[in-house]
Amino acid sequence: NEDVKNTDVFNSFIKFNILKTIYTGTLWAEGPAFIPHLNTLVWSDIPNNRMLKLKDGKVSEFKNPSNYCNGNTIDNDENLISCSHGGRCLYKTDDNLNTVILTDNFKGKKLNSPNDVCVKSDDTIWFTDPPYGIISDYEGYKGNQEYGACYVFCLDPKTNNLDVVIDDLDRPNGITLSPDEKKLYVADTAENLRHLYSFDLINNRPSNKKLIYDFKPFFSDGFRCDKDGNVWTSAGKAIKCFNPQNELIGQLIIPELVSNLEFGGVEGNILYITATTSLYSIELNQQGARFYE
Repeated sequence: NEDVKNTDVFNSFIKFNILKTIYTGTLWAEGPAFIPHLNTLVWSDIPNNRMLKLKDGKVSEFKNPSNYCNGNTIDNDENLISCSHGGRCLYKTDDNLNTVILTDNFKGKKLNSPNDVCVKSDDTIWFTDPPYGIISDYEGYKGNQEYGACYVFCLDPKTNNLDVVIDDLDRPNGITLSPDEKKLYVADTAENLRHLYSFDLINNRPSNKKLIYDFKPFFSDGFRCDKDGNVWTSAGKAIKCFNPQNELIGQLIIPELVSNLEFGGVEGNILYITATTSLYSIELNQQGARFYE
């Protein structure tokens, strides 16, 4: 009964409609990030406190222990930026696995458990901070919320200035930018809210919040934009795709509950999908936003 628009556009994105299983063996796969100059995909297995990598068709451990890293992305120098539940911080990791903490507190109080992250062309780092990693010992270490809320933050790594940019979401979760950086997309995965929102970015401040979709009983966890500004998002055992007008244009059915996704490969047209125990991929006739110039 869903109002799906322009399905021909979405169908044209799917090259062979063959979903490949690359790896199985995680407890909860999350946070895929593709590092172009290494031709490597990195992703998290949060409960197992490790990160894995796919390079040259082979899967191996990237970091163990990972301090319960969740969401990952790359900065403009292609360093890996990771959200750590265990450290309640953001990490930056270079090619030699040298890791530094970028931020771990807000006004002297510990962050909750940074969840997902994206990087703007001006090098600012935008991340969500719900408490999922501190409510139990399953995906981190049980702890208290010290600053008393769940914010979306913007970190300027040049000045170490940490700003609250969104303070009215219950459980901010997935986050990404449109290719032109005029929109910010953020999910709220509270118990009674399963919403994906868009915000207009004006002078680096989100405004004009718009509801894109209510995913109940499922949720929009992690998502990315393609080069044309379409949003590809996890949606239960599926991936839904919304055009820049916030219209649903199609979906892919996945065998497991999907957490997140990433565009990768040499041409940026491989969609990598983290879904519960597995990493999947599907080849597209479409590129991710980061690969389009």
